[in-house]
Amino acid sequence: MNTVDEILDYAIDQEQQAADFYADLAGRAEKAGMKDILLEFAAEEQRHKERLLAVKTGEHELTPEQEVLDLKISDYLVEVETTDDISYQDALIVAMKRERAAYELYSDMAARIPESNLREVFVGLAREEAKHKLFFESEYDERVLVDN
Repeated sequence: MNTVDEILDYAIDQEQQAADFYADLAGRAEKAGMKDILLEFAAEEQRHKERLLAVKTGEHELTPEQEVLDLKISDYLVEVETTDDISYQDALIVAMKRERAAYELYSDMAARIPESNLREVFVGLAREEAKHKLFFESEYDERVLVDN
């Protein structure tokens, strides 16, 4: 990945893979409510993909000015398996871990590139993933941690 377009294409592909992952998991979910939640996760990833497509065509800026809050909830959770009867809590954990991995990937790539437009694209992608992670961490904080 040497050009901005190649990086954006990679990120777009990753968002599509995430959407496919959640849609596949929803197709295997045994509970109707869980299926709906996972389909919403898939739709959220599809919206992320559409935002990146808009960045690629110049319709949307990628680099937000401020840092994204990190609740660090996912830092303290163990890995979970994606089973057909996955719970809402486990689905959120999977989502947080996936978004964290994507954030770390883009952050690491940005750290290896000297100041340039390409570096800014990686920083922007990392911040986007941080926003996605914050969404899932906030949901976990509001729906899971309050019940325990």
